[in-house]
Amino acid sequence: MGKIVYYLKVLVFLLFVSCATSTSGNPSVNRIDSGTQTDLSGYWNDTDVRTICKALINDCLTSPRVNQVINTMGGKTPTVLVGTFRNESSEHIDTSIISSIMEATIFNSGKMDFVAGGNTRNELRTERHDQQSNASEETVSSLANEIGADFMLFGTVRTIVDRAGNETIRTYFITAEMTNIETNTRMWMGQNNDIKKKIVRPKNKL
Repeated sequence: MGKIVYYLKVLVFLLFVSCATSTSGNPSVNRIDSGTQTDLSGYWNDTDVRTICKALINDCLTSPRVNQVINTMGGKTPTVLVGTFRNESSEHIDTSIISSIMEATIFNSGKMDFVAGGNTRNELRTERHDQQSNASEETVSSLANEIGADFMLFGTVRTIVDRAGNETIRTYFITAEMTNIETNTRMWMGQNNDIKKKIVRPKNKL
């Protein structure tokens, strides 16, 4: 009789745990301000993107070399093509976010114009070629009438990871540069290593 009571108690307990798990299995979601600093995993996040882009954009727009080049262009606004920001770090980083933020902010400053590149440029070229056969003569877009870029913007993201026991130091090095497409001379170079994190993991318990 005692064993039956014991097994019944165990069964009731398991049913209780099962119900509690099923009801609490839904995620808890709370909206937070987009500017809130968040560090859950210790890896690259949105706060790092904002910090890096703000520093690099400010460096570019206030660079004496940039202003010097613009002044020698006879009133013409430099045209820039966004190249690749390579991820050479030890983790997954969507570097397209860095390049798109830099492009939008620099463009909105009025100092430089940007032309489409990569997949966007290919889609535009495909559309122009399609119009040659399908659009009316009055509305068709002309071929070979693109604006050539003066400079290309690109960069890299690298990390240095120092680890001992359950402690890790991650330092991010981000470089960006604008290079003259015709002459390969650099118009501007920027580097930032403001992001440095110390991550302490819980020690494994035996």
